[in-house]
Amino acid sequence: MFKGTTVLAVRTKNQVAIAGDGQVTFNESTIMKHKAKKIRRLHDGSVIAGFAGSVADAVTLFEKFEDRLEQYHGNLTRAAVELTKEWRTDRMLRRLESMLIVADQDTLLVLSGSGEVIEPDVPAAAIGSGGSYALAAAKALLKHTDLEADTLVKEALCIAASLCIYTNEEITIESIK
Repeated sequence: MFKGTTVLAVRTKNQVAIAGDGQVTFNESTIMKHKAKKIRRLHDGSVIAGFAGSVADAVTLFEKFEDRLEQYHGNLTRAAVELTKEWRTDRMLRRLESMLIVADQDTLLVLSGSGEVIEPDVPAAAIGSGGSYALAAAKALLKHTDLEADTLVKEALCIAASLCIYTNEEITIESIK
């Protein structure tokens, strides 16, 4: 079994950033890859998304989500709701093992195959094995620093990497200002 990832999204100062580490772990004891890319730009760069879970499943979900974004003219919330409805009810899709974080200039959402479309109460969200570590670090940095979103997600992921064995410091960041 492949395991582990950390993806963090933060909104601050009219900027949203999503960062993901690069580690892919096999059988909980072997690092198979150090520089995996888990973050993507979608809908002509106006939406950013990150995934935790199976890569093949995530690619399928990214493609379906991009189709929904086009269908609903870039309306992130509507596209997210429609994707999760299909994800939950479709016989093949409901077997997909991934979670997504999606964001545009105005909205930040966490999506799952069990039907959740969650807009967090705070301007940060995280998924994956190291998600709790990264989210805790991001909340502290949001409260006690004045960092830009892209710098903040990088620092928070570095903190998570120092605690979580499934997270490394090979970080990919995408942001929208």
